[in-house]
Amino acid sequence: MAVKRRASAADLANRQREISISEFFTKNRHLLGFDSPSKALLTAVKEAVDNSLDACEEAGILPEIKVELDALAEDRYMVTVEDNGPGIIRKQVPKIFGKLLYGSKFHRLKQSRGQQGIGISAAGMYAQLTTGKPVLIITRTGASREPHQLEVAIDTKRNAPSVLKDKEIEWDKKHGTRVTMELEAVYRKGQHSVDEYMVQTAMANPHARIEYRTPKGDEVTYERSTEELPVEAREIKPHPYGVELGILARMLRDSKSRTVLAALKSDFSRVSDNVGRSILKEAGIPEKRSPRHVASREVESLFRAIPKVKIMAPPTNCLSPIGEDAILSGMKKLVPADWYVARTRPPSVYRGNPFQVEVGLAYGGALESDGLARVIRYANRVPLLYQAGGCGITKAVLTTSWRGYGLQQARGALPSGPLVIFVHIASVWVPFTSESKEAIAHYPELLKDVRLALQECGRKLSAHIRRGKREADEHRKRTYIAKYLPYVGDALQEILSLSPKKRDQVVEQLTNMLERSRKM
Repeated sequence: MAVKRRASAADLANRQREISISEFFTKNRHLLGFDSPSKALLTAVKEAVDNSLDACEEAGILPEIKVELDALAEDRYMVTVEDNGPGIIRKQVPKIFGKLLYGSKFHRLKQSRGQQGIGISAAGMYAQLTTGKPVLIITRTGASREPHQLEVAIDTKRNAPSVLKDKEIEWDKKHGTRVTMELEAVYRKGQHSVDEYMVQTAMANPHARIEYRTPKGDEVTYERSTEELPVEAREIKPHPYGVELGILARMLRDSKSRTVLAALKSDFSRVSDNVGRSILKEAGIPEKRSPRHVASREVESLFRAIPKVKIMAPPTNCLSPIGEDAILSGMKKLVPADWYVARTRPPSVYRGNPFQVEVGLAYGGALESDGLARVIRYANRVPLLYQAGGCGITKAVLTTSWRGYGLQQARGALPSGPLVIFVHIASVWVPFTSESKEAIAHYPELLKDVRLALQECGRKLSAHIRRGKREADEHRKRTYIAKYLPYVGDALQEILSLSPKKRDQVVEQLTNMLERSRKM
């Protein structure tokens, strides 16, 4: 019997090869939100809509987004997303749609929906993987420029774009982009559907006009309720408190400054001459040392010295919160309640990264009163529809004591009653639990601010509920009294020998007195 030859070190070495990022995510597509056909449809729409909204806002254009879903077969759909944004320069189109980890937002410290340079190219990769079809892009950068139509595929082995077609066409839009993908997917209704995503996107982006057509041909338009664009977020430099050791070493090595003091001042936010000298003194590093000649042990000393020096918090103009008025406008348009409140917290900082929490509550009206409250979660204006149980926002809601605000709440559960809870976290770098960007990590600083905002709104809700109960009790008492006023009139007529006309006048006077007491 022949003995099987064992692999040698050379054999093992020959089997090894570099894995491109595209190859990795092709085999691990669940990490990007493509782990089921129904979720894949939502993820593809979300990535395209996020890009459209970001592009419009950065160009100062009020967004007009059109989303169309066409059923080609039971498990195959065509997704089309069109916007009126600034368009994309022709040479950039292949890289944006055909290369993973390519984008303009990863290195910028400012609030934006996309951050990783994965989203839309990953959607195209999934479409190519499941149907073999490339992504079709039509784009135009201005009325004087010719529209271009390109078909782009991804070479997964090289993580490089492959342009299959490129031509000039006729297109009636003056500027904008239209993206079409054919992918394996399933369309379903419910809380995790594209339908729900569109509702929640319209709620958090009241400045956008959104047209949506379902695969069944149903059309709905979410008109904008404000003509004001969100406050423009400004890019900031990294804050020393948020930089890790390896990043600090790389920044010093790549710095163009001549001295380490100048590098600290020019490459970081909130580092003045005094702050920089204090850090270097604590670390024992001469301020005139070249940043490229700082030894590894000295970088570590510098890293340990930073937390010991008091540094002003980073600027917060890198954030663009929705705003209380806009939250109320969006909720009143789409949530059928009879009472609303919103609160935008002052900016805070975690690990040197600015963030801001916003909360809105809608109560009563046509909302379901028998079930649990509904929580709507957002990060940088993007709805989070999956992984609610593992999200820090959900934990903050669960650990808030709603009984103190007049609601029923079982231990470890959401409050009961006709309530919708809207929570938005805006940040330059949202700490998602995975690349699919569906849940927020349980950072104590974030959870604390969410709870504080919930408590502020909860106190106003409590006052509203108490006032409602008091008014209901008074109404019940007035109704009870009004019911017996005719009998009081009959008794007075008999006791005082009143005429029927006088008796009616007395009853009318008593009724008026009761009505005046209601208005007091």
